[in-house]
Amino acid sequence: MIEIKVPTVGESINEVTLLKWTKKDGEWVERDEVIAELESEKATFEVNAEKAGVLTIIGKEGDTLNIGDVLAKIDETAAKPASASVAAEPQKAENTPSPKAANETVASPVVQDLKASPVASAIIADKKIDSKTITPSGVGGKILKQDVLVALQNPGKKAFVAGAELNSRNLRQEKMSALRKTISRRLVESKNTTAMLTTFNEVDMTRIMDIRKAHKDKFKESHGVNLGFMSFFAKACAIALGEWPTVNAYIDGDQIIFHEYADISIAVSTPRGLTVPVMRNVESMSMAEIEKTVVVLAGKARDSKLTADDLQGGTFTITNGGVFGSLMSTPIINIPQSAILGMHKIQERPMAINGQVVIRPMMYLALSYDHRIIDGRESVSFLVRVKDLLENPELLLMGKDPVKTLLEL
Repeated sequence: MIEIKVPTVGESINEVTLLKWTKKDGEWVERDEVIAELESEKATFEVNAEKAGVLTIIGKEGDTLNIGDVLAKIDETAAKPASASVAAEPQKAENTPSPKAANETVASPVVQDLKASPVASAIIADKKIDSKTITPSGVGGKILKQDVLVALQNPGKKAFVAGAELNSRNLRQEKMSALRKTISRRLVESKNTTAMLTTFNEVDMTRIMDIRKAHKDKFKESHGVNLGFMSFFAKACAIALGEWPTVNAYIDGDQIIFHEYADISIAVSTPRGLTVPVMRNVESMSMAEIEKTVVVLAGKARDSKLTADDLQGGTFTITNGGVFGSLMSTPIINIPQSAILGMHKIQERPMAINGQVVIRPMMYLALSYDHRIIDGRESVSFLVRVKDLLENPELLLMGKDPVKTLLEL
């Protein structure tokens, strides 16, 4: 019998949270097979079986464990059950619908789409009820007959939580995850230790949207990734950071640490909270490389596969509240960095262009910065430079106007 212990994941990390078991107690596991997922204050990581054998679970999901605590035990002397080698076959058979089930699916597509019982589905169709107004109480969010009758008796009224009664006054308590506690601590620390100020501007997205429309298909064909907005913004910020180095610096005691490279963090929202993975040396990356890196980091964040190295060392952050519909906000600095750029929703607005009112796709930009190190001149000039680069994307090639460069002006 061998013990599976919580591994060391970093010098400053003393405890982790057991997120979930991927294998069941008493189940046979193969060597190196993932058996559990743990979460530290910095990242989520997997625990693998050190030997093949029968698993005995000790820790419970949601438990806070110290480094070195025993998670589980594996009996490597146990005989491998015959079912373990053919486990996939019965599963495949179970997932194959019987002829009767298949017929029912074809005959009642509404039931399948709504996840409702046959009677409930019939009443919904007959009464033309919007299923979104019905609070399901069945297993897996299935709508039952009683749920539909309750909705008919209380038109326009809906319980706050599935399965709850109307006018409920129930409270629910949930322990904060290690990641959420870290987010909470760092945001408060940022507000309390920086002289944070925010400056705003707006950018006309017409040129960028025209470029994407004209080249998105060829770009994807050539590089295997979509052409998004992040590559334009990251490239523009990398150029501006090189021109305004204090925006790319941070305070360390009585010293100012300047970075001669742009490691840009991108804020990614996940079900467990906000994570900020880092793109390294953006100033040296092509547009396609940026887009590919964004896809990789976003995928790792979504699947809780980010490592501590993915989250450390950023010099500047970009966050995009526009994907959620935010029109304007004041982002909080990601310490120890000194500035963060907030992207927002693109919205068509009437603009005065050469004395004429025209409709343009506009986006508000917000730059929150630490006024202890960055003065108003630097912050405003940095944001104006980013705006200029985005409205004139040809400048992203070398940071200068090609015609003026040709004429040596």
